Amino acid sequence: MQIQGQQERWEMIIGMEVHAQVVSEAKLFSGAATRFGAPPNQQVSLVDAAMPGMLPVLNEVCVRQTVKTGLGLNAAINLHSAFDRKNYFYADLPQGYQISQLYHPLVGEGEILIDLRDGSTRRVGIERIHLEQDAGKSIHDQDPQRSLVDLNRTGVALMEIVSRPDLRSPQEAGAYLEKLRTILRYLGTCDGNMQEGSMRADVNVSVRPVGETGLRTRTETKNVNSIRFVQQVVEYEVRRQIACYDRGEAVVQETRLFDAKKGETRSMRSKENAHDYRYFPDPDLLPLQLSQHFVDAIRAELPELPDAKKARFMADFGLSAYDAALLVSERETADFFETLAEDRNAKAAANWMLGDFARLRNESGLPLSAVPVSAEALGGLIDAIEAGVISKRTAKDVLNQMWESGQSAAEIIEAQGLKQVSDEGELSALVAQIIAANPQQASQARENPRLTGWFVGQVMKATGGQANPALVNKLLAEALK
Repeated sequence: MQIQGQQERWEMIIGMEVHAQVVSEAKLFSGAATRFGAPPNQQVSLVDAAMPGMLPVLNEVCVRQTVKTGLGLNAAINLHSAFDRKNYFYADLPQGYQISQLYHPLVGEGEILIDLRDGSTRRVGIERIHLEQDAGKSIHDQDPQRSLVDLNRTGVALMEIVSRPDLRSPQEAGAYLEKLRTILRYLGTCDGNMQEGSMRADVNVSVRPVGETGLRTRTETKNVNSIRFVQQVVEYEVRRQIACYDRGEAVVQETRLFDAKKGETRSMRSKENAHDYRYFPDPDLLPLQLSQHFVDAIRAELPELPDAKKARFMADFGLSAYDAALLVSERETADFFETLAEDRNAKAAANWMLGDFARLRNESGLPLSAVPVSAEALGGLIDAIEAGVISKRTAKDVLNQMWESGQSAAEIIEAQGLKQVSDEGELSALVAQIIAANPQQASQARENPRLTGWFVGQVMKATGGQANPALVNKLLAEALK
C-alpha cells in the first residue's frame, strides 16, 4: 500500500492481539451472568468483587470453547496449561490483578488463511491463544466530577488471540480481523459483535526500510473496536512513524489510544514489559491438565469451517474464488445459498444472491434471518427465469415487489400478467409479419447482423415487452439468413 509516496522505501509490520469474549452463560471463575446490556453492577458475584475469602472456580465451558477455537485455527492444543496473576492497580479491577496465562497458554501455534480483494490468499501465523478474565469498565462521561465503575464485565472470559507480525498492509489487517471473526462465529465461540465490545483488537505497528530483516520499535494501540478503525490505526501509525524516522527521531515504544473522531492515535503510556506486572502462578488455581480424549471429542464436534466450505463451493458449484469467499463469509449466508442452489443452476443462484438480493438486504439493513424473501422464495423466482416464464429484466422488478409485499414470484407474475410469450409458433408468425412489413431494414440486417436489434425491439413492442428475448433472437437469426 502506498503511504504518502513512501512505498518504495518502507515496509509496514503489523500484528494483532484480539480479545474475543467467550460465548458462555457464566463468567470464567464465577457463576455470574454475562448478558450484554444489563444495568450497571447487576452481574457481579462475590468472587468478581474480590470479597475476602472468595476463591475462583474454573468454568469448563470456557475451556471447551477455547480449545474449539484453537482447533478451528489449526493450532496446537497444550494438554498442560496454567493460570498466572498479572498485577496492576486500577479502579475497575477489584482484585488488584488479572488472572491470565503468560507462561503456559491453553493453545499454541496455529494459522489463518486470509482472503484478499484480488482473490489471492495469505497465511497469517497465530502465536498463541490464552484464556483470561476481563476487567470492569470505567465511565468518565456521566458525571462532571467523578468517574463511575461498572463491574458487570469483571471476570468475563476472554480468549486473547495473538498473531505473528505477518500482516503488511491496512487491507491485510482488516481481512485478518474479518476472517477471524467469521471463524469464531462459525464455531460459536464468540459472537464477534465489536460494537458491544465482545471482540476488540490491540494493534501493533512498526515500519522498517525495505530490505531490512530485523524488527524495529513498535507501538500498540489498545481496544480498537471495528475493522475500519483497525485500518485507520495502521494508516495513521505508519505515516507517523515514517515521519519520525525522516526527522531523525526515534519511535518510542508505547501504548496508544485511537481517537475515532479525528482518525488519530495518541500516546497513553510507556509500553510495559512482563516484569512490570510481576507475573507469578496463581496460587488459588491448580494447573489445567487435559486428556487427549477431551480434545478429540471437541474436534469431532467441529462444523465445516469457511475455508473447507469455500473449497467445496468452488468444486461442487463451479464458483469463482471471489464469489465463494463472499458466500461463506457468514454461516447464515452459506446455509441460505446451499438451500437456494439445491437442484438449481448454482451460478445463477450465486449471481442473484450477490447481486440484487444483496442490494436489497444492504438497503434494508436486515439480518438474513429477518429478510422477507426466503431461500425458497428466491429459488421460485430463479425457477421462473430458467423456465422462460419471465425475463431477467422483469425478474428484477418482481424481486423488488417480493421484498415489499412478501408475496411469491408466482403470485406476482400471475396477478400482473407478467408471463413472457414463449410460444414458438406465435412468435414465429409475428417475426415473419414484421420482416415482411419492413423489407428495407430486413435487407440491411442480412448484410449487417448487428442491425437485428431493431427487429428485436419491434417484436418486444408488439408483445408489450413480454416476448421471450432468447427465443426472439433465435427466430430472427433464422428468418434473416
